[in-house]
Amino acid sequence: MLCLFVSVLLIIGVQRPTSVHGVPARGGDKKVVPKFTSHGQTFRAVIGDTLVLPCEVQDLGAFVILWRRGSAVLTADKIMVTRDERYRLVDGFNLEIGNVMPQDAGDYVCQIGDGDTRDQIHTVEILVPPSVRTSPANGQLTTRKGGTVTFECKASGNPVPTILWSRKDEPLPSGEKASEGFQITLEKVDRHQAGVYQCTASNGVGEPVTVDMQLDVLYAPEVEVERSWVHSGEGYEAQLVCIVHGEPQPSTVWYQDSFTLEPTERRTMDSRGNKHTLTIRNVQSRDFGNYSCVAENSLGKSRKYMELSGRPSPAQFRSPPYSTSKNSYNLTWLVESYPPLEEVRLLYRKLMLNDSYQQPGKWHDVVLQPSNGETFSHLMSYTIRNLESASVFEAIVQAKNRYGWNEVSDLYQFYTRGPGEHVYDFPADPNMKDMELIAPSSSSSHTFHLATTSFVLALFSSTALHLT
Repeated sequence: MLCLFVSVLLIIGVQRPTSVHGVPARGGDKKVVPKFTSHGQTFRAVIGDTLVLPCEVQDLGAFVILWRRGSAVLTADKIMVTRDERYRLVDGFNLEIGNVMPQDAGDYVCQIGDGDTRDQIHTVEILVPPSVRTSPANGQLTTRKGGTVTFECKASGNPVPTILWSRKDEPLPSGEKASEGFQITLEKVDRHQAGVYQCTASNGVGEPVTVDMQLDVLYAPEVEVERSWVHSGEGYEAQLVCIVHGEPQPSTVWYQDSFTLEPTERRTMDSRGNKHTLTIRNVQSRDFGNYSCVAENSLGKSRKYMELSGRPSPAQFRSPPYSTSKNSYNLTWLVESYPPLEEVRLLYRKLMLNDSYQQPGKWHDVVLQPSNGETFSHLMSYTIRNLESASVFEAIVQAKNRYGWNEVSDLYQFYTRGPGEHVYDFPADPNMKDMELIAPSSSSSHTFHLATTSFVLALFSSTALHLT
């Protein structure tokens, strides 16, 4: 009945008693026409806000104000037609909408019921903060190594949100810090791509929304060794370390040669994260030899080898590459050995160079008597004399203790000064003395140890291949 009453008011223009706003036309009186003093606008409100739509009219007189939304009448004069309690009239005929929702978006019409169908239209746009829906919904993805995975993140909100992908605490596999789009695809994944990926949706309304997605990569164990050669001595302690990765988590077993190792009073196995350590206390001669750690899970098995040795460590050269003089060079190197060193061999030769090739000369073989101190680190020095000036030389060193010869050192190049070049006076270490010469330098092709023989032959073979 109320809607019918409102419709009748609109059609016949029923008047209210004369008000202070205007007087109906009477006789020759000029008719007073109501008009809007407010203007139609577009309003943007965040979901949950309270919004007031103005409807201010001058000289309304006895006419009726209605609020409509589409075909639905919200108010007629001061009467609330809608049952939605979020709507009310404030300060006259202004329409207030409380706790706005997305469905409140649209056009609202303030109409004067004077028969001329004069309307003032307000457009309401509801701003909605972003929300995110992921695929898969639980945010957990699992794949095997070498597979392809796709993360998907769908966002809703008004305005339409922008989606950025990132990775927690590290860059994306592409090297980018972030990537835009509703999905991201990773191909040929390995363990380095595993981790937490983050989808962030933002549209300028409220705070950005971030969702974490976890990628787990299943793969057979991958084993690395911290050192493939571990030096120790009888009565001391040795540690062998394996770094093991795998998913599912692998089990790790230690071996000496082909025998499984179990914990004893002198031997312990510890695991901290991916690091697995075999510790041997009070090392005995029978402890020297080959060790391996074997990691296994449901996808496979992997093994890496190490050697625990009492032999000296390979020599590491410490002298600067350029000589302090034109005809000699002081070669300095460091060898670690728990037992005393028994013998040291030095080989050096000249390289003949031009613009197109290099031709090595003959090796000069020097046998030296080491001086053993109180430490396990043996810093040794020997001055090679009667060298040609402005020349390039290379040297190798090998040392022996009671367990045998160490591995031959890396090849080391050094240079003598040429005529007219400034000779630098490097300060000498007051504790460094030349080693005692046992056998004089010779240009003999005889070798002193199988390891050195193989190394020298390899050097000549490499040079010959280079020249051809």
